[in-house]
Amino acid sequence: EIPKTMDAKADRDPPIDISDDFGYSVESLLIPSHYNGMVESVMIPHGLIIDRIERLARLIRSDYEGVTVHLLCVLKGGSAFFQDIVEALRAIHRLTTQSYIPFTFDFIRVKSYSGTQSTGNVQITGIDMATLAGKHCLLVEDIIDSGKTMSVLVPHIEEHAGVASVKVASLLEKRTPKSVGFKADYCGFTIPDKFIVGYCMDYNEAFRDMGHICVISEEGIKQHAEGVDEA
Repeated sequence: EIPKTMDAKADRDPPIDISDDFGYSVESLLIPSHYNGMVESVMIPHGLIIDRIERLARLIRSDYEGVTVHLLCVLKGGSAFFQDIVEALRAIHRLTTQSYIPFTFDFIRVKSYSGTQSTGNVQITGIDMATLAGKHCLLVEDIIDSGKTMSVLVPHIEEHAGVASVKVASLLEKRTPKSVGFKADYCGFTIPDKFIVGYCMDYNEAFRDMGHICVISEEGIKQHAEGVDEA
C-alpha cells in the first residue's frame, strides 16, 4: 500500500542541484527570436529536462508497481511536465507487461501567482473531489516555490477527497527563504531563487512556448508587465 503522506520520502531520488551562479549563455542555445533580449540566461536546456523526466517516470513506475496511479496535472504551468512524464510512462508501458491499468489522469487548476510573486492565496478549481475517492493520486506540478500552494492543496485533497494516497511530483523546487519547508516526493531539479520562465512556465502568459527553462531579464519583465500584446 502506498502511504498517505504530504511529506517527501526520506530516501527520495536526489534532485539535480542547479547552483546559484550557473547558467548557459543565450548565445549558445536556440531562443525564439521574439524573446531576444528578454532572457538573461538558460538555466536548464530542454534536452536535460527530458532526460531527467525519463528517470522520474521510471521511479514512479517502480514505486506504483501493481497500483493504478491517478495523475493530477496542475494547470497551466505543469502541463508540459505532465505531457512529457505521461509520454515517458507510455514508453515504459509499451515495453512491459501488466494486468492492470498503470495510470489514469485528470486536471486541476490552482491559482497562487500574480506577476512574479507567489501570493499564498490558493484557489482550487476544475475537479469534483468526490471523483478521487479511493485513488492513489500523484500531483504533477511545475515548480514548488514557497511551497504555500502544495501545503494547502495536499491536505485539502486528503481531507475532502477520501483518497487512498496523495504524493507530489514537481519538476523544480526553488531554494528560497520564503519556503515553508514543503518537499515533493519526486523532484527533478532544485534551483536558485530566481524568476524563471519557459517550458510552459510564464510571466503574465508570455514565454510558455519556449522549450528551455530560462531566467527572465529586466527587459523581459518590462516588455510583458501588462501581459502579451496580441496585436
